[in-house]
Amino acid sequence: MGRRRLRAGCLANGLAGLAAAALLAGCAGEPRANSALPSLYWPLTTNTAHLDTGAARDMISAYRRGKGGTALALDPELQRLAETEAAAMAVADRPSKAQTVKAAVERLGYGSAEANLSAGYHTLAEAFSGWRDSPPHNAVMLDPAATRMGIATAYAPNSKYKVYWALLVAK
Repeated sequence: MGRRRLRAGCLANGLAGLAAAALLAGCAGEPRANSALPSLYWPLTTNTAHLDTGAARDMISAYRRGKGGTALALDPELQRLAETEAAAMAVADRPSKAQTVKAAVERLGYGSAEANLSAGYHTLAEAFSGWRDSPPHNAVMLDPAATRMGIATAYAPNSKYKVYWALLVAK
């Protein structure tokens, strides 16, 4: 009788473990729009994942205001350029040079252009934390002359870094 209970208990524990694993595996995919997970934690490691640019703007703007700066507005042209740059980095499997991208932004007529070009962060929260902890990247986020921004990611599944980031800020 004791063995039957033990076997039943092991079976129940095994099924519970499988159910928990299935739930966790479901979390690894792209979150649904109605997900309880805030968008700054959405994994950007699938072909269908997308960055919540509004959340990115809000997070960076709140950080700037907390440091005595002003909020940033999303700019359609900077957004397109950030998307193009992130995709180019993913194809090349390496981050680009910020100077090249800054020159491209300035050619569009923007002033005081700055860029954070990076790779390997799988969520917006990771990217923000990494940039905040890096003095040169932090300076881009806090650029007092900046009023506008564009931010994008590109996913390259077979690359070294998987997710490539472009944050462009300008006046």
